[in-house]
Amino acid sequence: MAASTVSFPGKPRVFILTDITNEPDDAESFCRYLTYANQFDTEGVVAVTSVWLRDKVAPQNLHQIIDGYAKVVDNLNAHVHPDFPYPSADAVRSLVRSGPPVYGMAAVGDEIPLSEGGQLLLERLLAPDSRPLWVLVWGGTNVLAQVLHHIRHRPDAADLRARLRVYTISDQDDTGEWIRRQWPDLFYICSVHGWNQYSQATWTGISGDTPSEQEGADRSKITKEWIKEHIQVGPLGAEYPDYMYIVEGDTPTFLYLIQNGLGVPEKPSYGSWGGRYLPTSLSHPRGHFSDTADEVVGKDGRTYISGRATIWRWRNAFQDDFAARMQWSLTGDFAQANHHPIISINGNRGLSPIYIEAEAGSTVTLDASGTVDPDGDELTFKWYQYREPSATQTFHTWEVSDLKISPVGPDGKKVEVEIPPADKSCILVREKTMLPRGEFLHLILEVQDSGTPQLTSYRRVLITPVNSSFGK
Repeated sequence: MAASTVSFPGKPRVFILTDITNEPDDAESFCRYLTYANQFDTEGVVAVTSVWLRDKVAPQNLHQIIDGYAKVVDNLNAHVHPDFPYPSADAVRSLVRSGPPVYGMAAVGDEIPLSEGGQLLLERLLAPDSRPLWVLVWGGTNVLAQVLHHIRHRPDAADLRARLRVYTISDQDDTGEWIRRQWPDLFYICSVHGWNQYSQATWTGISGDTPSEQEGADRSKITKEWIKEHIQVGPLGAEYPDYMYIVEGDTPTFLYLIQNGLGVPEKPSYGSWGGRYLPTSLSHPRGHFSDTADEVVGKDGRTYISGRATIWRWRNAFQDDFAARMQWSLTGDFAQANHHPIISINGNRGLSPIYIEAEAGSTVTLDASGTVDPDGDELTFKWYQYREPSATQTFHTWEVSDLKISPVGPDGKKVEVEIPPADKSCILVREKTMLPRGEFLHLILEVQDSGTPQLTSYRRVLITPVNSSFGK
C-alpha cells in the first residue's frame, strides 16, 4: 500500500543549527522535523548558542527527542513510499554536534579553531554533491560564520558560497548581520526588523498572531488543547513540550522546503508554507531575501495584508498535515491512517511545477481528472490565482492581470483558464511598454481529501502569456 503514496523528484540537503533549550519551540520544531525526515537528506544537527542562550549548548536534548523518534520510525515507514524511507534513529544521532559555547562573534577569528559543528558543516559544504546545502538556523549563526570566515581566502570560496542556501529565524546573534555585510551574494532568507521585535517577522505567522490579525488568522489548531489531542501523542509526541511564547517559531525554515507541490525553494518570491520573501537589493538578486506581504481573506471575511499572512494563510493545512504524521507514528497499519492525494494535471503526475506558454487572450484547459487518493477518499478541487508572485514593479493589487478560471463540470476537476489580453498581461505597467512575453501568472490547484485529519496537496501551474503581435 505504501507504494501508492507520493514519491519525490529528489531530496533537499539540510543542515540545522538550533539553540535548543533556549525555550520549548526548538524542541517542538525538531519533533515536527523528524516526522518529515523522509523528505530530506539531513546532513547535520548542531546545538548552538544565541542571544538568549549565550554560553552553553544542549546536544543532549536533541538525543532525547531522537530516542522518542527511535520508538516510532518503523511505524512512520509504513506510510511513505518505499523509495523515500525515514532515516534510522542511529543515523540521525550520528549527525548531532555541538557548536561553540560562546556568543556570536566570539567564535569567529583567525586564531579560533572550528567547533565540531563547524567542522561538520565544512565537510558537508566540501562534499562532491551538486545539490544546494540548506542551512536552517533556529538560533545564532556563529557556526555558519566560522565556516565562511575559514574558507574566505580559498580560490573557490565564491563557488562554495554559491552552494549554500540559508533560512534563518531573524538575527539571534551578532554574526548574522556581519555575514550579510561580508558576503552580500549569499542566498540568505531572513526577516529584518528592530532588535527583538519578533512580532514583525514573517515567520511568526506560524502561530504568533499579532492583535491586529487575530480575527483573521484561524487559531483553532494552535491551542494547547488541540496540540495535546493531536500532537502530544505516542512516544515522539511525549517529547513535544508545551509552548511558552509561540508554537514552533523555527518550523517555517523547513516548511519552506516541504515537498507538497506548492513551494519552489529556489524562488522565495513564489511563496510556500514557509512564507514568501523578496530580494532586499536588486544589486544582489540572489543575496538577502526579506519580508514581503500577501493579501489574504481571513476567517472573518476581512482582507489582511502582511508578511505573517504569507504563512498563516496555510495554517490549517500544515497543522492537519503534522497531525496526520503523528497518527502515522502510532501505527504500522497503512489502512488506519490518512495519506496525501497525488495530483495529475493533463496527464502530468507529481509535485513539480507545470509550465505552459499560451497566447495572450486565449483559453487553456486544465484537467485534473487523473488525480488519485491512496485511501480512496473523496477529493475536493480548488483552483485559484496566486497573484503576488507575479508582481515585479509594485504591489499586486493593480499590476497583475487576472486569470479567469471557469469550471467545466460540477466536480471541479477540470477548468478553462482565460489568459488576459496582451495589453494586460504582456506589459510593463509603469512604463506602459509592451513586451513579447509577460511575467509568469501563477495558478494553484489545491486538492483536499475527506480523510481524518484532512490532507492537502498542491500543484503550481506557471503560465507565460505570449504576445505574438509584438513588433508587428
